[in-house]
Amino acid sequence: MLKKTILRVVSKFLIPFVLIFGLYVQWHGDFGPGGGFQAGVIFAAAFILYGLIFGTALLRRVLPSKVTRSFLVIGVLLYSGVGVFGIIFGGEFLDYSVLARDPLKGQHLGILLIELGVGITVAASMITIFCAFAGRSPNRLDEF
Repeated sequence: MLKKTILRVVSKFLIPFVLIFGLYVQWHGDFGPGGGFQAGVIFAAAFILYGLIFGTALLRRVLPSKVTRSFLVIGVLLYSGVGVFGIIFGGEFLDYSVLARDPLKGQHLGILLIELGVGITVAASMITIFCAFAGRSPNRLDEF
């Protein structure tokens, strides 16, 4: 019982820092190592840790499947929307230069939006996959 209490206290302290680090990697990714994929995995890891410590039922109360599915759609639409937006404004698919008057600012904006779309999609995917497998009972594993 004491081990479980220690894990719960430590994870409650640690999860906010993991989320902040995920946001740092997300917004710093266009200037250095990191970006959407890494940030999405880090962000999802915080929720997966929550699910491992407190249970998947509580994780699903905090983050229902409807929310994770919505984030999956939002992330993919953001990524593809930036690409289509480039076509609409006379460029090619994922041509960031046309997103702003200054091509350099357009490149920066495009990279931020693309990485955000990737980060949202990866985080939602990882959480959805974790909940799908963690919520299965051992008897249902024989169905595979």
